[in-house]
Amino acid sequence: MSATEIVAARPHQPLPDAALDQLFRRARTYTAWLPKPVPVETLRQLYDLARLGPTSANSTPARFVFIVSREARERLKPALAPGNVDKTMAAPATVIVASDLEFYEQMPRLFPQADMKQYFVGKPDVVEQHVLRNGSLEGAYLILAARALGLDCGPMSGFDAAKVNAEFFPDGKWKANFLINLGYGDPASLRPRNPRLEFEEAVRVL
Repeated sequence: MSATEIVAARPHQPLPDAALDQLFRRARTYTAWLPKPVPVETLRQLYDLARLGPTSANSTPARFVFIVSREARERLKPALAPGNVDKTMAAPATVIVASDLEFYEQMPRLFPQADMKQYFVGKPDVVEQHVLRNGSLEGAYLILAARALGLDCGPMSGFDAAKVNAEFFPDGKWKANFLINLGYGDPASLRPRNPRLEFEEAVRVL
């Protein structure tokens, strides 16, 4: 039974441990990759899942550029921090998680219940805050969707955003947020998982 069928059959029930392991407990950030390509159809499935995550007023400002060809990788390479070059060049795919600074043009279609476009037109500071928050959420949904499809991820922020924007978004309408390497990670490259904060350190229940 698929996860979708489980949720449909048992609403408001936790996913089975195997699903939680794949999404969280055993999922790791990879820096080395097996030589196995990620088919375009898998990328389409990935987006179809990620786009269902919630955003403010269904604004969905994130845009995704999948870098899969050697030519596209070479265009991205000059913008990468030195420590991120080799792992990105070896990754089967790299996603530029970007934001559309004119996302509000789609809101009459995406949120017909109210005129939300008026809250953003001519307000660059409001737009900047909105796309950072909601576009980052969508990038996180993409990571979870990738893990759900059996892919591994290597999200990173070590790059020159200005160079990425100039190379891939010269019209200035989209703006890079962060990068995610995608593929099938090499488990031999993993080190022990670093610690996380405990509940009592990071949480307040009021």
